[in-house]
Amino acid sequence: MASARSPQGATGVGGAKGSNGNGGSGRLTGSVRAVGRALHFPVSRTARGIRKATHAHGAGESGLGKLIELHAVNGAGDVMITVALASTVFFSVPTDEARGRVALYLGITMAPFAVLAPVIGPLLDRLPHGRRAAMAGSMLARAMLALMLASAVVTGTFELYPAALGVLVASKAYGVVRSAVVPRLLPPTFSLVKANSRVTLGGLLATGVAGPVAALLQSLGARYPLYGAFTIFIAGTFLSFSLPPKVDSAKGEDTALLASDADHLHGPHLKKPPRPGLRTVGTAVTHALGANASLRCLSGFLIFFLAFLLREHPLTGKSAAVSLGLVVVSAGVGNALGTAVGAWLKQRAPEIIVVTVVAFVLATAIVAALFFGTLMVAALAAIAGFAQALAKLSLDALIQRDVPELVRNSAFARSETLLQMAWVLGGAIGIAMPLNGPLGLSVAAGIVAVGWLTTVRGLLVVARRGGSGRARVS
Repeated sequence: MASARSPQGATGVGGAKGSNGNGGSGRLTGSVRAVGRALHFPVSRTARGIRKATHAHGAGESGLGKLIELHAVNGAGDVMITVALASTVFFSVPTDEARGRVALYLGITMAPFAVLAPVIGPLLDRLPHGRRAAMAGSMLARAMLALMLASAVVTGTFELYPAALGVLVASKAYGVVRSAVVPRLLPPTFSLVKANSRVTLGGLLATGVAGPVAALLQSLGARYPLYGAFTIFIAGTFLSFSLPPKVDSAKGEDTALLASDADHLHGPHLKKPPRPGLRTVGTAVTHALGANASLRCLSGFLIFFLAFLLREHPLTGKSAAVSLGLVVVSAGVGNALGTAVGAWLKQRAPEIIVVTVVAFVLATAIVAALFFGTLMVAALAAIAGFAQALAKLSLDALIQRDVPELVRNSAFARSETLLQMAWVLGGAIGIAMPLNGPLGLSVAAGIVAVGWLTTVRGLLVVARRGGSGRARVS
């Protein structure tokens, strides 16, 4: 009996041990799986929610959803580089050295771009079949430059500046190409304004999410946000080629000129109907472009002037970083609201919208110059961001309405190039200004006043005619 029980007991004990061991292992495996599901669920659910939102209302079928996601990647990567460079070039040096180093950085990055910007648009006009490759090239170039910057921010070598130049030019080139791509990806039920607002809003949301992540990586070291940018832009390189092949099609397109062929060719030299130019499609487009240029010039001016001013003279009771962060957040919120309102307004009275928002910015800039302080600086940044987004969407609506489809894609690229040039001009003025708040904002008001006074009459005339400033192709 004992010997009979002994094997059973041994088996029982061994079985119990095995059972206990397997049970423990099973419970551990189950716990790991549960934790994995708990961590994976919000991520996967968020990803599905984002995909559902970006692909809604036919955007998935047309390819617009892919472009929204690509633009979000672009915004996230750019903010990673911006945070890394701002900390390295701007806040990491004593106050008496900051202006010189930032001026050198901005001078090297902006001056060559002022020469390159007029070339980017025409160059891309000649490469309509390579738009996906151009966007991918912009992403890949910034990925490689981010690695170069990761080394430069640690060693402090001069290569920091040409690498930063390359990032800026690649980013601007992407923006010009994107403007030409959007019209080819419109879902049947989408207006161009609605499509552009979705793309812009996707970029703004990605920037808002990536900003805190970049700041967290920055706390680990200056190079880590740049490693993050490298990873993001590599993903963007592959995502660029996921856009539909029709992005590379030039069927039914021609090149938009600043002036019509007929302005330069006469009589027997003109053997075919002239291509319309931006000056020949009605006054609404050209005047709206001028008003938008003044707002874009204001944007460049405020970014660089306030960066210098708040670095040396922070807002009352706040540090330089907090002061600048307040302005940046205000501008971002205003831009997001302007984009949302523009999508809601659709294409209603775009001329009146442009006139109104520019006048509103002008009034705010005057008040901010007279009563310079924390509240007014934040208010001006927010209203300028709001107006810039809404006025740009109104310009898009006018181009869609007044520019012939034959040259519409090219017109978007050319107009974006001109707006980028206005931004560069504003930034250059901001760098050159003395660090006096009321004086600087008075100059800001002057910039907007020139844009408003030179365009308001033409826009109101077209609005009174019910938008009769339409395309004229002789």
